Amino acid sequence: MKRFLSPITGLWFRLRLNEVGPLLSLAACGFFAWAFIALADEVFEGETHAFDSAILLALRNPQDIANPLGPSWLEEAARDITGLGGYAILTLLTAASVAYLLMAGKRGAAVLVLISIVGGTLLSTGLKIGFERPRPDLVPHAARVYTASFPSGHAMLSAITYLTLGALLARVEKSRRLSAFIMGLAIVMTLLVGASRVYLGVHWPSDVLAGWAVGAAWASLCWFVALQLQRKGQVEKPGETSLPSEADSA
Repeated sequence: MKRFLSPITGLWFRLRLNEVGPLLSLAACGFFAWAFIALADEVFEGETHAFDSAILLALRNPQDIANPLGPSWLEEAARDITGLGGYAILTLLTAASVAYLLMAGKRGAAVLVLISIVGGTLLSTGLKIGFERPRPDLVPHAARVYTASFPSGHAMLSAITYLTLGALLARVEKSRRLSAFIMGLAIVMTLLVGASRVYLGVHWPSDVLAGWAVGAAWASLCWFVALQLQRKGQVEKPGETSLPSEADSA
C-alpha cells in the first residue's frame, strides 16, 4: 500500500496541492469542467429546451415579443454591456494589460495573460464549430450575431479575461478588502455580459451557463499553471520584476 501511495503523495506535493491556492484552483477547474460537460449533455438531449424557452419569453413583452421587457434605455444599456464581452473590447483590454505588465517588468506574467486569453479564444471557436448549435429563433434578435450559439463566446471570453485579470490584480494588492473588491467586480462584469446576451435574445440561457462554466474552468486552470510557474521563478510573484533594479544597474 505504501509503495502504491508513494508516487501519488510525491505528485501531490510536487503540484503543491497541500497549499490552499493550487488546491482550490485545480478543484475549481474540475468542478466547472464537469458542469460544462453535464450541461452540454443536457442541451443536446433536448432537456433544456423548456427552461431556455421559458426564460427567453419571460424577458419579452407579451404583446410584442420583438421588444424586451423594460424601457428603451434598458435595451440600449444591454447593448453597451454586451459590448464589454466583444472581441474588440477584450482585445484592447488584453493588449493594454500585456503592455502594462511588460512596462512593469513582469514579462512572465504578460506572456501568461496573453497565452491564457488567446488560448481561451481558440477554445471558444473550436467549441462553437464542434457543437454548431443554432441561435435562438424563438424571439427576434436585438443585436447582430455571426457565429454558432453554444457555448456563448461573450460569456466565456468575458469570464476568461475578467477573471484572469481580476485574479492577477487582486494578487498584487496588499489590502484584502481591495482584493475582494477587484475579484467581485470581475465576477459582476462577467455575469452582466452573459445576462445581456439572454436579454437581447441572441443566446439561449444554457449557452450562457455553458460559457460561464467553461470560461471559469479555463481561467482556473490558467491560474493553477501560474501558481506552479511562480514557484519555479518563470512567472513573477507579487512585487517582483524581471527588470534589473536601479541599484543593480548603477
